[in-house]
Amino acid sequence: VQLVESGGGLVQAGGSLRLSCLASGRTIDIDSMGWYRQAPGKQRELVAGITSGGDTNYADSVKGRFTISRDIAKNTMYLQMNNLKPEDTAVYLCHANVVVVTIEGKNVFDYWGKGTLVTVSS
Repeated sequence: VQLVESGGGLVQAGGSLRLSCLASGRTIDIDSMGWYRQAPGKQRELVAGITSGGDTNYADSVKGRFTISRDIAKNTMYLQMNNLKPEDTAVYLCHANVVVVTIEGKNVFDYWGKGTLVTVSS
């Protein structure tokens, strides 16, 4: 599975961006997906996640401002980010849990994109 993010850029505080994550390869094996972010000098943190069934979860810091969605037919996940704040500045990375079931059992693999930079100016 390959993941490629797009949609990052420079935006003023209060503005909006929509990130996309295009998956390719054995996308049929993708289970849950999510967006993470990593700011300079900080640990990577989960921003939002979405299951194959469409259940979502969000970090408290983005609830009410960000919306995660997934178009399985297009193999694409999105993150709509509204009312952006300077503290949202980070590299945003796409993540996928890939589940492969064989006669020997179930194996779960983590896949990551390379990230897209979001910069919010005050």
